[in-house]
Amino acid sequence: MAVADLSQIVKAYDVRGVYPDQLDDRLAELFGAAFVEVTGAEAIVIGHDMRPSSPGLASSFARGAVARGADATIIGLCSTDQLYYASGDMNLPGAMFTASHNPAQYNGIKMCRAGAAPVGQDTGLAEIRALAEGWLTDGAPASVTKPGHLRQRDTLTDYAAYLLSLVDVSAIRPLKVVVDAGNGMGGHTVPTVFADLPLDVVPMYFELDGTFPNHEANPLDPKNIVDLQARVLAEGADLGFAFDGDADRCFVVDERGAGVSPSAITALVAARELAKYPGGTIIHNLITSWSVPEVVREHGGTPVRTRVGHSFIKQEMAGTGAVFGGEHSAHYYFRDFWNADTGMLAALHVLAALGGQRGPLSELVASYDRYAGSGEINSTVDDQRARTAAVRAAFASREGVTFDELDGLTVTGADWWFNLRPSNTEPLLRLNVEARDEATMERVRDETLALIRA
Repeated sequence: MAVADLSQIVKAYDVRGVYPDQLDDRLAELFGAAFVEVTGAEAIVIGHDMRPSSPGLASSFARGAVARGADATIIGLCSTDQLYYASGDMNLPGAMFTASHNPAQYNGIKMCRAGAAPVGQDTGLAEIRALAEGWLTDGAPASVTKPGHLRQRDTLTDYAAYLLSLVDVSAIRPLKVVVDAGNGMGGHTVPTVFADLPLDVVPMYFELDGTFPNHEANPLDPKNIVDLQARVLAEGADLGFAFDGDADRCFVVDERGAGVSPSAITALVAARELAKYPGGTIIHNLITSWSVPEVVREHGGTPVRTRVGHSFIKQEMAGTGAVFGGEHSAHYYFRDFWNADTGMLAALHVLAALGGQRGPLSELVASYDRYAGSGEINSTVDDQRARTAAVRAAFASREGVTFDELDGLTVTGADWWFNLRPSNTEPLLRLNVEARDEATMERVRDETLALIRA
């Protein structure tokens, strides 16, 4: 069984394999029944991406839900944030069939409760999985006496209208924007969301194709935005966007073809949301740049630092009433969007900010991108704990160095910091380094990597 490292996902299985080791129609049906049983839902909403296996798995999930007495509304092809919109707008639990940015052979389920509230390990996920796997072994329970009904609904136009109601786009000047959908769901949502904006959109890989014939739909990997960077330069465009496979994340490229740090986008959007909601709270995970809490404070907000991952961000969003949250992975969360993540709404904020002034994007984001960062560097290790302990020991005797273990190990010096986190699914340690200048960042990065890989 091949399990992918996905946020918000029950499991991602290699669907080329053979039942029962992989996700197939029977297992999807059992998950649908278990989802209804655990959430107590009388009705649910279901969507899916463009992967070849997704429509069948979504239908099977719906069949399982209906057999347990719940009505199921199928919204068909959609982005993950479009599913969150439907869950929020209809106030229904939801399920999205996608493997996000992972390769074509994978698929999985992202689940949420009514109002797009997360289903996490401690909030129903473990129970749903255990119930479905138990039924797989012992046989599913008999259907209820009154099964639910299946309905279909197209939410794309309503989703686009809702997003556009959250951002003032009235002052956007004409812009040329290249959009790389990576053959994923951005090719489905972008034409509708951008339709009435003063944009000259240059589409790349808008054809929905779950085999990803051009490149993996994972813009976090620099090799997957090379085509976008080249096209922005060739077109003389003002900026470029790259969406991942299920289009809930958006990466930004400036007019020079340079990638814009998700931390800079987090800071930019935070400033805009604080103008809308003065004094608000902004959530950021612990590996976003120092720039983020600085900008938040400068704009009168309160920054709150949290662990990496959607469940932690959403928990803090709900608990603090935060207006916005951002992660290094280009997940952006909005209180106005049921605390759920939507890359498309972040993209609209970038367009509104850029289009509301005359300068280029590189100048606009410069004030939000203040430090030198390494990006995330993965190292394969035999013993994650031992290598982490070795790194801590090497820095422990240094004057002025502090440690915290909110998520992995964070080590902070006078003009630098780094975080070292273990992967939950692979024998990897993930390193992120930031410093006040490039030379210091490179020195700390190289020294720490040498300790990790010793």
